[in-house]
Amino acid sequence: MIKIMIVEDDQTIAESLKLELEKWQYEAFYIKNFQSVLETFTTEQPQLVLMDINLPAFNGYHWTQEIRRRSDVPIIFISSRTDDMDMVMAIQMGADDFIQKPFSLTVVIAKIQAMLRRTYDYAENENYLTVEDVILKPAESSITLGDQSIELTKNETQILELLFRNKGTFVTRETIITRLWENESFIDDNTLAVNISRLRKKFKELEKENLIKTKKGAGYGV
Repeated sequence: MIKIMIVEDDQTIAESLKLELEKWQYEAFYIKNFQSVLETFTTEQPQLVLMDINLPAFNGYHWTQEIRRRSDVPIIFISSRTDDMDMVMAIQMGADDFIQKPFSLTVVIAKIQAMLRRTYDYAENENYLTVEDVILKPAESSITLGDQSIELTKNETQILELLFRNKGTFVTRETIITRLWENESFIDDNTLAVNISRLRKKFKELEKENLIKTKKGAGYGV
């Protein structure tokens, strides 16, 4: 599920954006501690950021610059400041689009969908799965992070799809093996371990070597 971070100090606006995004099957959350915007971004790894300009402590320009030092994630500004220089400044600081308040939620959703399609090259109804910044494309048997893409084998794809669909929890070895057997991939525990090892090597190429976790007695998780 695509995760969207809302950096907006008006809680009514932030909550309305969150609720609307959730109606469209996005995972949305808004910042509550405006001293730790960057820390929250780093921890949550959203796929898109909605950024206000006027914020407590540091403004949206500051946080956009900080995020841009670490990530190319799309950032859309939402602001009541309508001066052309504000828009120019936002773009210069690294914003990808600018929405003026008051805004229509329909327009916001349309702009978000267009930005996601341009950035991640997918249609909303395609079966892409994400964990952190990593995008799994089952139909293409590949994982993508930014402009890096790595091909997967059939077994690797099926294992990752199961783990990604159950992110935040652990999937037992028995469950994974049973699922692959049902799909006519005849593997045992040793073969599963080899596939997990290969996947970890591929994630290491993306500098995500710790994405797949192992918990004794529980199985594998992301």
